[in-house]
Amino acid sequence: MYLSITDAAAALRSGETTSVALTEAGYAVADAHDEALGVYLRRFDETALAAAAKADEELAAGVDKGPLHGIPLGIKDIIATDEGETTAQSLVLDREWGTMGDAPVVARLRAAGAVITGKLTTMEYAIGIPDVEKPFPVPRNPWNTDHYPGGSSSGTGNGVAAGMFLGGLGTDTGGSIRYPATSCGITGLKQTFGRVPKFGCVPLGYSYDHIGPMARTAADCAAMLAVIAGHDARDACSVDRPVDDYVSGLTGSLEGMRIGVDPLLAASELTVPELEEVLAAATAELTAAGATVVPVELPLYKELTTATMVGMAAESYAYHRGDLQSRWADYGSGTRMAVSIGALVSGGDHVQAQRVRRAGQKMVAELFADVDLIVTPTSACGAPEIEKLTFDAIIGALHTPYWNALGNPAMSVPMGYTRDGLPLGLQIVGRPFDEAAVLAAGHAYQLRTDWHTHVPAMVSDLLAA
Repeated sequence: MYLSITDAAAALRSGETTSVALTEAGYAVADAHDEALGVYLRRFDETALAAAAKADEELAAGVDKGPLHGIPLGIKDIIATDEGETTAQSLVLDREWGTMGDAPVVARLRAAGAVITGKLTTMEYAIGIPDVEKPFPVPRNPWNTDHYPGGSSSGTGNGVAAGMFLGGLGTDTGGSIRYPATSCGITGLKQTFGRVPKFGCVPLGYSYDHIGPMARTAADCAAMLAVIAGHDARDACSVDRPVDDYVSGLTGSLEGMRIGVDPLLAASELTVPELEEVLAAATAELTAAGATVVPVELPLYKELTTATMVGMAAESYAYHRGDLQSRWADYGSGTRMAVSIGALVSGGDHVQAQRVRRAGQKMVAELFADVDLIVTPTSACGAPEIEKLTFDAIIGALHTPYWNALGNPAMSVPMGYTRDGLPLGLQIVGRPFDEAAVLAAGHAYQLRTDWHTHVPAMVSDLLAA
């Protein structure tokens, strides 16, 4: 089950495995380890196995819907599915909210033959930290269960890392795809704002939210993005432009590409000493793949990071204000504190944040006139211990919110470990709507490294069996 989507797709077509076998193997891992890891909120065993059997029949009959046909995928539980209620891992969300059926992204995955295995843990409403007083699983990191798997797409991150499914959907408002990706040693892509429709997804920050793929590899994310991207008129933020053929651009070569590097080593007080060496090794591999690597400095780094936090607070509070007033105790403590900060954001603060975003977009566009891509660490350190977890500590470690203010595509790929054996991630960022270049760089890097193939010790024996 610890296959990439690309490898599993080849194995399905060669007859080495079946979709039913892949789905059952993932559920077997969940049976063994989900109590410890907190991945699933709801499993769809019956419908998933039926879909897998149908995929096997179709492939045997020569009906091939593409690289996701027969592939088991999980869905973060703020995205609506046909199988039933969406909870946003909260006691507050009206259980009728998700009765519209599949969100467009889920419907597109099904049309491509994917097998939807269940709904996955998140932070409540995709913000805050776990609250053990609420009746939901506390997600944990498969590399060390004393540590956080990253949020808010926690169940997608630790489920892929543990081998419970081959990929899944996450959402990213300040880093919630890229943070669990780096924390769990997998790959996750926040695409350009507007590239993937958000209808059918519980909002957090209207002008910062993204839905994106999480999987073992950049090639896997390319296959998923090719399916879920594209305009949908029900989402006012959805951009109507053609979808690129992301998979065909994965040549493995970065010849002629110019990549800017900002190590951001002084940007966080939580930066671990080994990060500099790990990042240098990663950029050396990009050079070996043919790229020219040059130093850059991200403009308005603190200001744009702050703009995301201010804007997200204001926009989330706008959505939750009524429920916070009437159902304060039903919210988890971390969520209600993170969201209620928005009450302190003035209209002037919010407008100023938007002005900073516009200035930043202009300055970063000028930077991209000289380089094709920018790379940074995804986070300053490995995932923190759950017992020491605070929302401020999470934000203080991340190098992701900057790009939510701007809307550029940004992907995290595994690039090594801390001295304590916790994964670290390389963040690759492109021009707006140039996901193809981001994915190509991630793929070229992964052809030259094997970090994305590593297996957490807690599941290696079971996966081998």
